[in-house]
Amino acid sequence: QVQLVESGGGLVQPGGSLRLSCAASGSIFSINVMGWYRQAPGKERELVASITSGGSTKYADSVKGRFTISRDNAKNTVYLQMNSLKPEDTAVYYCNADLHTRTYQYLRVWGQGTLVTVSS
Repeated sequence: QVQLVESGGGLVQPGGSLRLSCAASGSIFSINVMGWYRQAPGKERELVASITSGGSTKYADSVKGRFTISRDNAKNTVYLQMNSLKPEDTAVYYCNADLHTRTYQYLRVWGQGTLVTVSS
């Protein structure tokens, strides 16, 4: 059993910052890619940013230069630092991990989601 637990969402004014965290726990052998997705009301879920175990990153064009993804491999934790937030960043943010369990089963695991609201 593997689970991802997110934290750090909330209400912030435009131009403000938030930091999301996501910790993976359970029977984990290795985690390849960890990422953050978001889903706004009435829209499809989209990739925000991802990071490999080696530190290679990928960002959606809409967040480049404003968001930074990082991870602590020892803690199986991924972070998303969000700066210069805009109302259009309002969404439920989901953590995701592609991993192998200790029984070498491949899993794609999702967190429960955390709401980020950018509003004055």
